[in-house]
Amino acid sequence: MSMKDKFKNFFYLDEYEEEPVQEERKQRPVQRYEKPAPAAAEQPQKKAPKAPKPVKERRENLEEPTVQNLVNLQNSSASSSKVSLAEPRVYAEAQDIAESLKTKQAVVVNLQRIERDQGLRIIDFLSGTVYALGGDIQRIGTDIFLCVPDTVEVDGAISDYYHDDQQ
Repeated sequence: MSMKDKFKNFFYLDEYEEEPVQEERKQRPVQRYEKPAPAAAEQPQKKAPKAPKPVKERRENLEEPTVQNLVNLQNSSASSSKVSLAEPRVYAEAQDIAESLKTKQAVVVNLQRIERDQGLRIIDFLSGTVYALGGDIQRIGTDIFLCVPDTVEVDGAISDYYHDDQQ
């Protein structure tokens, strides 16, 4: 057998599969002496074991996908994939951010253009909102926060190292 044939057989590249020839053993008839059983207590006969399907039939069955095995990935991820950006100028805009969180949207909140005490109040309000919704809030930069509902998972962390540009 050449190397080419070995590779063909190993990777099943042949068009026709060779089925092993099974030799049937000739059995002598066996005479059994049994007492006849009453007709009412008749035992069911055992079924003969099924012969395995040929390889070609099994491959054809595997190639047919069923509708039950198909999953549409576009519809499942489209509902929770929107991220809103918010840069509140006054405390009252925190309610708009909370509404976005209630509709299962992630929100990036930039507090760099608001006074520090107002920013703390907004973060306190959003922390309560996120807690009530079962979501998460994380600091992702200087005065920048990521608020996510329970349908979004945040993975990873950003270090707390801040470089002071003013020298």
